[in-house]
Amino acid sequence: MTDPYAWYFKALELVGDCGELSREHMKTLGVSEADPKSGFFRRRSSKDGPWQTVAIWIDPKGKLICLVDGKLTEADTVWTYACRNPISEETYQAVRTGKPWPREPEPTQVLTNVPSDPFEALKAEFESDKEIAENFLKTPITTREQADKAAVWAKRLTAIGTKATSLHKVDKQPSLDEGRRVDEKWRDLKEEPKLLSTRIKRASDAYLNEQDRLEQERQRKAREEADRARRDADEAARAAQNISSNPNDPVDEAAKADAERLAKLAAEADKEAQARNVTAGRTGSKLALRTFVSARIADYDKALIALKDHPEMKALVEQLANRAIRAGHELDGVERFEEKRAA
Repeated sequence: MTDPYAWYFKALELVGDCGELSREHMKTLGVSEADPKSGFFRRRSSKDGPWQTVAIWIDPKGKLICLVDGKLTEADTVWTYACRNPISEETYQAVRTGKPWPREPEPTQVLTNVPSDPFEALKAEFESDKEIAENFLKTPITTREQADKAAVWAKRLTAIGTKATSLHKVDKQPSLDEGRRVDEKWRDLKEEPKLLSTRIKRASDAYLNEQDRLEQERQRKAREEADRARRDADEAARAAQNISSNPNDPVDEAAKADAERLAKLAAEADKEAQARNVTAGRTGSKLALRTFVSARIADYDKALIALKDHPEMKALVEQLANRAIRAGHELDGVERFEEKRAA
């Protein structure tokens, strides 16, 4: 007669005591998740609940017997969750007598007087696990048992983080809902006036630019007039200076006065040539031209070369390269790099 435990011992050889069978292992062993088999196993009472011992065998009358933590249970209700987790009979018997599961971290301290506030309760749970986990990390991981414990610690801490994320969402949701309600209330009154104001400014661009063109033309002519007036004033000043420098000649007061008059005219012409702001509207509600500077790329390749050493450009190129490599594409100048990390 075929040994009903044969597949079970093969399973232990594949993954070891307290190991976990993959779907490929199950196919190799020719075992279905819907067909209970004899052996010793373990399963969790819930997704993150404690492990429970499972024993399945066929009694002399050919009936399939199943015990979960020593309690008689229908094998069909247990098998799907236990079949991938074979354990040795020694481990089964040891755990049944109260010993801890092998390859599992030490149980965390049972918290007493747990705070009623979910945040404080989860924080207390994390602080307890954190202390034990950090002590565990003081020793290098060099054995399978230590690696198995590390996997469990990582899962336990990840579960705390996941729970914290969920609780945070619940705690924050009323504030988010109220924030969205307030945003929705004010959105149109904030945005529509701004958009309409922008439309009015854009409608004024043509007029103000034409006035700016006229102002530039006025300045050009005023500068020409100022230059002419300055030349006349300089010539008159030199003529008056030449007359006064000869001691035998009487002072020509008329020439001196004319030079001063022309100097004043030149100063007024210089002032007239100064730029005037082109505006519209009254004080407090003026429109004026403002210069906005932006880049217009004339040669894309040259621009890329000029920016190639910019930190933001390097970060963008790295991001695009990662995306391409992960999608299976090849890029010139980019090598595929693989690094194995615990996850």
